Amino acid sequence: MNDSQHQQSHKTGMLTFARDLPNICSLAGLFCAVLSIYFAILGNFPIAIIGMIWAVFFDWGDGIIARRMKGRTDEYRAFGGQLDSLIDIVSFGICPAVFLLSYGEFSPWFLPGAFVIVATSAIRLSYFNVFGLVDDSTYMGLALDNNVIILAFVFLFNGLFGHTIFTVIIYTMFMVMAVFNLAPVRTPKFTGRWFYALGVYVTGLTAIYSWIL
Repeated sequence: MNDSQHQQSHKTGMLTFARDLPNICSLAGLFCAVLSIYFAILGNFPIAIIGMIWAVFFDWGDGIIARRMKGRTDEYRAFGGQLDSLIDIVSFGICPAVFLLSYGEFSPWFLPGAFVIVATSAIRLSYFNVFGLVDDSTYMGLALDNNVIILAFVFLFNGLFGHTIFTVIIYTMFMVMAVFNLAPVRTPKFTGRWFYALGVYVTGLTAIYSWIL
């Protein structure tokens, strides 16, 4: 890129990109993740779960909106891809790690698990940013958002076990999912009608966890 092209690329302000509809959707997901972290630290795990699953919903939604928008420039697409990836680290890396630490009452025994969750998300997203999908509908490894989808379902059974036993279950589950996140196995990318199924799932779990409160 020559100097004139480099200068031209800086004429679009940062907040201009933030007003882009897919990016607004991405930022809404980030807001849900921040709420989830906040309530996880407070020990209010049902609301933390609600925040995480809505972060998944907005993460799926931003891509759908972006693909349906006409006349979106390469510059906006590139910015949106970077924003989405950085938000994914918060939503599906830091947020679940904080959830695990808080559920483990911030015991130092849970620090290795939290590190594995965050490191896995960083490695997986870096790999995806370089290599992308295997094909139009296939990921290499289990996508990070599936971790939250699984956690939200499993945590419904929290009341059936003692805290210590369920802590072991959650810890183990996160470590197993981390292995699948990085494993050289092909997994499907859920698109199209799956988004409506996710909407039903998120809405249903929101109602259930709200009732639990």
